[in-house]
Amino acid sequence: MALETKQILVTVKAYPNPSRKYEETVCVAGIDLKSNQWMRLYPIPFRDLDDDKKFKKYSIIELKAEKAPADTRPESYKVDSGSIKIFEHYDTTKDKNWALRKKIVLPTVSSTLCSILEENKINGKSLGIFKPQNIQFVYKKVKPEKDEERDKYYAQLNFNKKPKKAIEDVPFDFRYTFSCDGRSNCQGHNLPIIDWEIFQSFRKWRWKYKDEDTLLKKISERWLNKMCSEKNDTYFYVGNMQRFRDNFMVLGVFYPPKV
Repeated sequence: MALETKQILVTVKAYPNPSRKYEETVCVAGIDLKSNQWMRLYPIPFRDLDDDKKFKKYSIIELKAEKAPADTRPESYKVDSGSIKIFEHYDTTKDKNWALRKKIVLPTVSSTLCSILEENKINGKSLGIFKPQNIQFVYKKVKPEKDEERDKYYAQLNFNKKPKKAIEDVPFDFRYTFSCDGRSNCQGHNLPIIDWEIFQSFRKWRWKYKDEDTLLKKISERWLNKMCSEKNDTYFYVGNMQRFRDNFMVLGVFYPPKV
């Protein structure tokens, strides 16, 4: 299949993940501006990209991609990362940029996560956005990978690539529990959060908040009290795993202020 040029609003960047096939990659997703369809862009060796190609979330980017031959999920595309061009970034310093984001994102909203899971079984839908309710933010400590094993793995990766430190394995599992808005038979959901932003905040803020309880409180305040505030129109981006198609994760939060 020939490569096609796509223009995309990037809405999702997951935390970097070591991959034996693709080395270190970042799972990126967004919305095709022409078709208004979801796209998963993989593999993106984000930390190996040139600086002029390192895009932020809510950037409009152009790239060449083709339907991923080894991934049957309908939204998955294989990317020529060297073709990435950044055109514009919709930051939140201007009210008009929330409107620009909403104009692209809101037409893709599904009614509930329950409906996304139903579509997944019917047509393989693996990316989406929906409005949750009764949201709680929870976390627990988990056993990280052994540092020496990760360092050894990155030493192998660095042999033919730009040298880079091993990406840190954050020792916490962050999750949202919620139910589906307007779905009376929803049994509730408990999904892990894999957004790059939450793990990067943990790594950055721990130097400011030396006490771990304070650090976790600050993370909870941002991911629950701020993003999921009653003042915001809150939605969750979700996606599944290639190997385990029933396992969905929260890829990010879309929280424009209520008008």
